[in-house]
Amino acid sequence: MTTRRKPRRRRPAKRKRGRKPERTVRRPPTTLRWNPDPDDVQRSVVQLVLTLVELLRKLMERQAIRRMENRTLSQSETEAVGAALMEIERTIRDIGKKFDLAPEDLNLDLGAIKLL
Repeated sequence: MTTRRKPRRRRPAKRKRGRKPERTVRRPPTTLRWNPDPDDVQRSVVQLVLTLVELLRKLMERQAIRRMENRTLSQSETEAVGAALMEIERTIRDIGKKFDLAPEDLNLDLGAIKLL
């Protein structure tokens, strides 16, 4: 005599608490935004370079502030670093003006980290 097994019922998959199921997001295809006009190319390159220089300037400024707070810079070093950072900032602003770039155009949006 053979016994017949009952078919197993499928249980719904358990979801971990606090986690939402992952969804795939479909994004529309991006359009080509680059304009090969020589003036626009030059302005874009200047914007990129100035953005990177501004990022480095802000990082150096934060490092200098940390070193000042930890008292690892002498008074003359603090003054020299401050003067150099102000000169870099002025130079970035002057070059930006020549290419009609506002300081807001030189910000990096790093998403969740923050806007630099």
